[in-house]
Amino acid sequence: MWILPDLAPWCRPDVNQFVCRWGRRCTCACIWLAWGLWGLALALPAWAQPDASVEVVRTDTGVHVDFKVPFELSPAVEAALQKGVVLHFVAETQVFRERWYWRDLRVAGALRTWRLSYQPLTRQYRVSLGVLTQYFDSLSEALASLQRVSRWTVAEPADLAASGHYRLQFSYQLDTSQLPRPLQIGIGGQSDWALFIQKKMPLPPLSEGE
Repeated sequence: MWILPDLAPWCRPDVNQFVCRWGRRCTCACIWLAWGLWGLALALPAWAQPDASVEVVRTDTGVHVDFKVPFELSPAVEAALQKGVVLHFVAETQVFRERWYWRDLRVAGALRTWRLSYQPLTRQYRVSLGVLTQYFDSLSEALASLQRVSRWTVAEPADLAASGHYRLQFSYQLDTSQLPRPLQIGIGGQSDWALFIQKKMPLPPLSEGE
């Protein structure tokens, strides 16, 4: 049982009793709100962040990236998918030239967005990348198609000077900003929708093309 101190500022003898009661109620409400938020945070199922594998190769044909991001959908995300919500997964790379005298200069970048949806009539999963579309009988097969990319060209030779130091920044996420607006409001702050991976690495030296 919570006992509020009698010497609280709003309950001094010279303070109106109405103000005293109001102050006590506000304090109780704040305490219960704090406990409620803490309990809610513990109850939310966490989405374990995957350990992404990213490899970068620089040749005379440009900068190429291979990556693998293994993960499974949380129960809440999978349930939304089954109900017709389209999920957007985004992979992005940025190449920066390092500068000691100013902020690093972005010289190249690439973006890929996959759309994952469920087709209840055929009981198949649809994965779209640009104008390309594939259908899969199982969710695991559909996820596998958007979790791995090989030989992704993220910078052209003209983007990089022969001298200088460069670094690459890679990110992969479930883009909740493209969900229906009511759903965005409902999932605010929920960890089971928070899939975001980011890696930074120096660009390797130029190697001979294959």
